[in-house]
Amino acid sequence: MNNYSANSEPTVFTSENTKIGTSFVANVFMWLFGALLVSGALAYMFGTNENLIRLLYSQSGFTSLGYIIAFAPLGLVMLMSFGYKKLSSTGLAIVFIIYAGLTGASLGFIFIAFQLSTIYNAFAITAGMFVLMSILGYTTKMDLTKFGSIMIMGLIGIVIASVVNLFLRSDAMDFIICIIGVIVFTGLTAYDVQNIKKNAQYAGAHPETTRKMTIMSALSLYLNFINLFLMILRLLGRRR
Repeated sequence: MNNYSANSEPTVFTSENTKIGTSFVANVFMWLFGALLVSGALAYMFGTNENLIRLLYSQSGFTSLGYIIAFAPLGLVMLMSFGYKKLSSTGLAIVFIIYAGLTGASLGFIFIAFQLSTIYNAFAITAGMFVLMSILGYTTKMDLTKFGSIMIMGLIGIVIASVVNLFLRSDAMDFIICIIGVIVFTGLTAYDVQNIKKNAQYAGAHPETTRKMTIMSALSLYLNFINLFLMILRLLGRRR
């Protein structure tokens, strides 16, 4: 998600336009906050309304609409990634908000599977860790490129292990996946924030490109936050 900097475009970041770079980073976090707000509102709406949740889940599992909402976000992420150059910044923004909404609706199940106190605790821990790692990524002088590469390899490992565990259904393996997942997504948060800070040097060179970079950067952080939250929730969670 961090290959969207305008590397082929002239660098315009100087001491005179530091404010532009700072504004770029601030806009990224504003988009992130907005997306999380949309997801949280829809997750609560679907998770606490029996009529809405029945549209997605039945006693036998997912409904047809439930499957669509569960897998549509993956398609939207691919659309944003592969369609980055062709989509306008407005188009990317619309897809991002739809993605956040569908993700929120699909997360309604957590209000059925977990106690409210567990959900709130997991969210508070996630928010605290995310803020700390964001500050670390923004302020550190250390180049996190190699560290980020290790985290990306860890992410690939998590995906493979999760697919394998769909068949094994091992509680021990699931616990290990969650522990590693927390480490990976906290690490990726610092790495992504540092990259966003680096990409801020291109802010203002081309307004349309800058707006696209803002959306894609927010998407990257959004994915880290949601996945970190789910990993922590699974670690803390007690089935009802």
